[in-house]
Amino acid sequence: MEEVQSASVSVESGISGDYRGEMKGRQVTVLASQDWQAACAEVGTELPWTTRRANLLVDDVILPHAAGARIKIGDCVLEVTGETDPCERMDEQHDGLRQALVPSWRGGCTCDVVSDGEIQVGDSAEIIGV
Repeated sequence: MEEVQSASVSVESGISGDYRGEMKGRQVTVLASQDWQAACAEVGTELPWTTRRANLLVDDVILPHAAGARIKIGDCVLEVTGETDPCERMDEQHDGLRQALVPSWRGGCTCDVVSDGEIQVGDSAEIIGV
Protein backbone atom coordinates (compact mmCIF):
# COMPACT_ATOMS: atom_id res chain seq x y z
CA MET A 1 0.00 0.00 0.00
CA GLU A 2 1.15 3.47 -0.84
CA GLU A 3 -0.17 6.57 0.92
CA VAL A 4 -0.77 9.55 -1.33
CA GLN A 5 -1.88 13.11 -0.59
CA SER A 6 -4.48 13.27 -3.37
CA ALA A 7 -6.18 11.04 -5.90
CA SER A 8 -8.44 11.28 -8.92
CA VAL A 9 -11.59 9.19 -8.65
CA SER A 10 -13.78 8.24 -11.60
CA VAL A 11 -16.90 6.24 -12.34
CA GLU A 12 -14.98 4.26 -14.96
CA SER A 13 -11.89 3.27 -13.00
CA GLY A 14 -12.34 4.09 -9.31
CA ILE A 15 -9.20 5.53 -7.73
CA SER A 16 -6.54 6.32 -10.27
CA GLY A 17 -3.83 3.66 -10.22
CA ASP A 18 -5.83 1.03 -8.33
CA TYR A 19 -6.43 -2.04 -10.50
CA ARG A 20 -9.55 -2.95 -8.47
CA GLY A 21 -11.20 0.31 -9.47
CA GLU A 22 -12.78 -1.26 -12.52
CA MET A 23 -14.54 -3.90 -10.39
CA LYS A 24 -18.13 -2.76 -10.02
CA GLY A 25 -19.46 -3.33 -6.54
CA ARG A 26 -16.02 -2.74 -5.02
CA GLN A 27 -14.37 0.17 -6.78
CA VAL A 28 -13.32 1.91 -3.56
CA THR A 29 -12.96 0.71 0.03
CA VAL A 30 -13.42 3.16 2.90
CA LEU A 31 -12.30 2.71 6.50
CA ALA A 32 -13.30 4.90 9.46
CA SER A 33 -10.44 5.85 11.77
CA GLN A 34 -12.45 5.16 14.94
CA ASP A 35 -13.24 1.64 13.72
CA TRP A 36 -9.57 0.98 12.93
CA GLN A 37 -8.54 2.28 16.37
CA ALA A 38 -11.12 0.01 18.05
CA ALA A 39 -9.81 -3.03 16.17
CA CYS A 40 -6.22 -2.17 17.10
CA ALA A 41 -7.22 -1.72 20.74
CA GLU A 42 -8.88 -5.13 20.68
CA VAL A 43 -5.68 -6.83 19.51
CA GLY A 44 -3.55 -4.72 21.86
CA THR A 45 -1.34 -2.89 19.39
CA GLU A 46 -1.22 0.15 17.14
CA LEU A 47 -0.87 -0.59 13.45
CA PRO A 48 -0.78 1.80 10.51
CA TRP A 49 -4.20 2.06 8.86
CA THR A 50 -2.69 0.92 5.57
CA THR A 51 -2.37 -2.52 7.14
CA ARG A 52 -6.11 -2.81 6.43
CA ARG A 53 -5.49 -2.34 2.70
CA ALA A 54 -8.40 0.10 2.36
CA ASN A 55 -8.29 2.86 -0.24
CA LEU A 56 -9.49 5.71 1.98
CA LEU A 57 -9.40 6.51 5.68
CA VAL A 58 -12.00 8.97 6.97
CA ASP A 59 -12.17 10.79 10.29
CA ASP A 60 -15.10 12.10 12.28
CA VAL A 61 -17.80 10.20 10.39
CA ILE A 62 -19.66 7.02 11.20
CA LEU A 63 -19.81 4.96 8.05
CA PRO A 64 -23.27 3.72 7.11
CA HIS A 65 -23.91 -0.01 7.43
CA ALA A 66 -26.30 -0.22 4.51
CA ALA A 67 -25.95 -0.71 0.79
CA GLY A 68 -27.23 2.30 -1.13
CA ALA A 69 -26.04 4.89 1.38
CA ARG A 70 -23.93 7.67 -0.11
CA ILE A 71 -20.73 9.25 1.14
CA LYS A 72 -19.35 12.56 -0.16
CA ILE A 73 -15.59 12.98 0.14
CA GLY A 74 -14.09 16.06 -1.46
CA ASP A 75 -15.78 16.44 -4.85
CA CYS A 76 -16.51 12.73 -5.12
CA VAL A 77 -19.69 10.82 -4.26
CA LEU A 78 -19.51 7.12 -3.40
CA GLU A 79 -22.35 4.65 -2.96
CA VAL A 80 -21.97 1.91 -0.38
CA THR A 81 -22.32 -1.56 -1.90
CA GLY A 82 -21.58 -3.58 1.23
CA GLU A 83 -19.20 -4.43 4.03
CA THR A 84 -15.50 -4.96 3.36
CA ASP A 85 -15.03 -8.47 4.71
CA PRO A 86 -11.70 -8.94 6.46
CA CYS A 87 -9.61 -11.72 4.93
CA GLU A 88 -6.89 -14.05 6.18
CA ARG A 89 -4.25 -11.47 5.24
CA MET A 90 -5.29 -9.47 8.31
CA ASP A 91 -4.14 -12.29 10.60
CA GLU A 92 -0.88 -12.44 8.65
CA GLN A 93 -0.36 -8.82 9.70
CA HIS A 94 -1.29 -9.41 13.36
CA ASP A 95 -2.87 -12.36 15.15
CA GLY A 96 -6.55 -11.74 15.85
CA LEU A 97 -6.86 -8.70 13.57
CA ARG A 98 -9.28 -10.40 11.21
CA GLN A 99 -11.75 -11.17 14.00
CA ALA A 100 -11.28 -7.69 15.52
CA LEU A 101 -12.46 -6.17 12.23
CA VAL A 102 -15.70 -8.19 12.10
CA PRO A 103 -18.02 -6.39 14.61
CA SER A 104 -20.12 -3.50 13.32
CA TRP A 105 -18.41 -3.28 9.93
CA ARG A 106 -15.10 -2.25 11.54
CA GLY A 107 -13.34 -3.41 8.38
CA GLY A 108 -15.02 -0.63 6.42
CA CYS A 109 -17.30 -0.57 3.43
CA THR A 110 -17.05 -1.21 -0.28
CA CYS A 111 -18.34 1.45 -2.64
CA ASP A 112 -18.93 2.29 -6.25
CA VAL A 113 -18.17 5.75 -7.59
CA VAL A 114 -21.29 7.76 -8.42
CA SER A 115 -19.63 11.08 -9.18
CA ASP A 116 -16.06 11.74 -10.40
CA GLY A 117 -13.84 14.02 -8.40
CA GLU A 118 -10.58 14.76 -6.67
CA ILE A 119 -9.91 13.67 -3.10
CA GLN A 120 -7.18 15.18 -0.94
CA VAL A 121 -5.94 14.45 2.55
CA GLY A 122 -7.96 16.68 4.85
CA ASP A 123 -11.14 16.67 2.77
CA SER A 124 -14.24 16.23 4.87
CA ALA A 125 -16.43 13.18 4.55
CA GLU A 126 -20.17 13.29 5.06
CA ILE A 127 -23.07 10.93 4.71
CA ILE A 128 -25.46 12.46 2.19
CA GLY A 129 -28.03 9.70 1.85
CA VAL A 130 -28.99 6.47 3.55
